[in-house]
Amino acid sequence: MKYFFPLALAVLMLAACTPKKEKPTDFQYPDTKKQDVVDDYFGQKVKDPYRWLENDTSKATAQWVKAQNEVTFGYLEQIPFRDAIKERLTEIWNYPRISAPFKRGGHYFVFKNDGLQNQSVAYIKDNLEDEGEVILDPNKLSEDGTVSLAAFTPSEDGRYLAYAISRGGSDWREIYVKDIETGKLLDDHIMWAKFSGITWYKDGFFYTRYPKPEEGSKLSGVNENNKIYYHKLGTPQSEDELFYEDPEHPEWGFGVDITEDEKYMIIYVTESTSGNALYFKDLKDPNAEMQTLVSGFEKDYSVIDHINGQFLIRTNDGASRYRIMAADPANPAMENWTEFIPEEEGVLRGISLVGGKMIANYMKDARSQIKIFDLEGNFQHELDNDVVGTISGFGGKLEDEITFYTVTSFTTPSTVYKYNVADNKSELYQRSKIDIDASKYESKQVFYESKDGTKVPMFITHKKGLELDGDNPTLLYGYGGFNVSLTPSFSITRLIWLENGGVFAMPNLRGGGEYGEEWHKAGTKLNKQNVFDDFIAAAEYLIDNDYTSSDKLTIQGGSNGGLLVGAVTNQRPDLFAVALPAVGVMDMLRYHKFTIGRYWATDYGTSEDKEEMFNYLMSYSPLHTIKEDADYPAVLVTTADHDDRVVPAHSFKYISTLQEKYDGNNPVMIRIAVKAGHGAGKPTSMVIQEYADLWSFAFYNMDVTPKYEVKEKE
Repeated sequence: MKYFFPLALAVLMLAACTPKKEKPTDFQYPDTKKQDVVDDYFGQKVKDPYRWLENDTSKATAQWVKAQNEVTFGYLEQIPFRDAIKERLTEIWNYPRISAPFKRGGHYFVFKNDGLQNQSVAYIKDNLEDEGEVILDPNKLSEDGTVSLAAFTPSEDGRYLAYAISRGGSDWREIYVKDIETGKLLDDHIMWAKFSGITWYKDGFFYTRYPKPEEGSKLSGVNENNKIYYHKLGTPQSEDELFYEDPEHPEWGFGVDITEDEKYMIIYVTESTSGNALYFKDLKDPNAEMQTLVSGFEKDYSVIDHINGQFLIRTNDGASRYRIMAADPANPAMENWTEFIPEEEGVLRGISLVGGKMIANYMKDARSQIKIFDLEGNFQHELDNDVVGTISGFGGKLEDEITFYTVTSFTTPSTVYKYNVADNKSELYQRSKIDIDASKYESKQVFYESKDGTKVPMFITHKKGLELDGDNPTLLYGYGGFNVSLTPSFSITRLIWLENGGVFAMPNLRGGGEYGEEWHKAGTKLNKQNVFDDFIAAAEYLIDNDYTSSDKLTIQGGSNGGLLVGAVTNQRPDLFAVALPAVGVMDMLRYHKFTIGRYWATDYGTSEDKEEMFNYLMSYSPLHTIKEDADYPAVLVTTADHDDRVVPAHSFKYISTLQEKYDGNNPVMIRIAVKAGHGAGKPTSMVIQEYADLWSFAFYNMDVTPKYEVKEKE
């Protein structure tokens, strides 16, 4: 969905028109001091000389960040085509795009971006034909676009808008309230919310928050003692009602939902990223006690709604690929639950109740498949949209006749459709006006064999007619964790690779959710090496089938994907030309000691669990497996100073160790963004510059000159 205007001068030029320059080799990494810090794990001594970099607010760390950035940007500035890539990215990014509309209280809400706006703007309109009026413009919240919208929740009657903002990419949220009719910002202001929804009820809303962090620990301190509060409009936060807490379990987190009929409150209880407990309360009975639906954390449960006197619950309990169960609130014990919609071959990703129907979003071989059921769980038909890609949306209320969904693929931007539920008819609502010919590219899915013989799917996208000569610049992207499924999606940044004869490849590694909970568990804890083996096998497949070579292969991943890139780079440095680990979990021995890192233990285990787990984590931890005698590829680590999910200390300690131990000529550098976080809400201008740097670094270190006009610097 990106629209671009032709440059005044021709952009695409022959590669030979850009003279190559010798790579700079005179860069010198900053001296990073070492301290005598040693930890004892089950009698084994582990040195941690860069522990001081965990103090993200210290003057010494700030000076280190400044020095590292000076080296990195000094290197990037010498790349002759860096500005040309940035110019091309800016050009193709500049197209209007729109989200799927949703309805509240007679109003439609939609987000629009005219092309290069740092943040998308929220509009309100009373009918779908209107252009609408601006209800909230996040671009006006800061001059540089680093204040972003983190939540947007109109009240059920459409009278008020509660929204949350994030400053500098942090997970901390501030909640504000606006009168929709007058446009006036009310005095209500909520601080210290994190991972919190906004759940309207009567004349206020429920939300969750943590205690105010101690001075200096806002971005790295452990987050505990999450609590549920009720905020009544027009009152200060100090008067908010503490609705629920569990002081005996300070590590637990909570979420709140209310059924559409407003009869029941549902409370989600979590202690990790997978598995949850469920409580519920009858809101119609003032004397009702909180009751238990699920008491353990072994499986995943989510209440779809309260329909015909029973809770409909999506779960992977007894069904790796999920099914729908029905529970009677008057008799909620799990042994009394009944199966409502059984498990199918595809993974059930979600259910929407709209237009008197149940719209089920399935995933089969990482592709979307939409099925419609009636409210008794009987299959009706499939959605009349045959697409090999990703379908999402279908928001709305049970009585709404119309809903909206979006369709995207690797070669087509998100397209919005309006769907009449009763007629099972879709019509185009808005198509992207991007000036790119998608017919020039093709995507296919292959299945390759991993180290243990497991068949793993992988999507491959490139120009039609691409010559498989083993010399194509290739970007291999992966994640492999936390039950996250990688499905086809459009990325404007990857077009830079594709239009330069490159290949984009995305395998569906174990650890993800593409084939249900069994696939997820096969890549967790003592099975984590399967994820790395799957990724290495994907790289070998691309090389063996002449898509590329190790000299033309770049790998990329963020967060858990950053861990993936760091681990496989240490295990097979010979296999890749460039490694781009972003905001990665690099210290597997201490990740659980920061912010909400303990939640990841269900995927990773911790170094304190048992000696076997410690040894396993040590065997792949990117920080602890860097070798002194390995010939590493070029490495550009990216992180941000406001990342309070995977704290930047992971990347700081990793790159310090790599710079210390690696004695080769390839650059191993770190790019540290300022006033940015884990990734969400990052302004457009910052994203464009970051990807211009990433792709420049990758092409430069693969000896690939992109086909763009390079202008001489003044």
